[in-house]
Amino acid sequence: MSGERRRREPKGFTDRELDIMSVLWRDGSGTVAEVRDALGEEVGYTTVLKMLQILEEKGAVGHEQEGRAYRYFPLVESERAGGRALSRIVNKIFHGSAEMLLATLVEGREFTDEELRRMRAVLDRVERRGEE
Repeated sequence: MSGERRRREPKGFTDRELDIMSVLWRDGSGTVAEVRDALGEEVGYTTVLKMLQILEEKGAVGHEQEGRAYRYFPLVESERAGGRALSRIVNKIFHGSAEMLLATLVEGREFTDEELRRMRAVLDRVERRGEE
């Protein structure tokens, strides 16, 4: 898979895999040492290496040779993986209710006028799409 950067369908991630994917999505790529440092926890080099190998087997990451190390990069987009994970949460925790999820996300939080405007714009787009 070296040098090949195809986008694939995301697979389900464990919590630790999601931590590693988050680093790769944020930074674009990373060596085992860079990912380990970015996690900011007491996690061993070999643990991060094994997790990256598992993610590669799942088709979530690829790698390129960089000197003596491998540089890993995501093959799935965070938005697609996030959308799939969020759908699972809506179905399992909120019994399929997007309204319950939205209420949980926004109640008790402070938003700027601009954030509220952008959220309303998203809801307006969804409403218009439903009317078509």
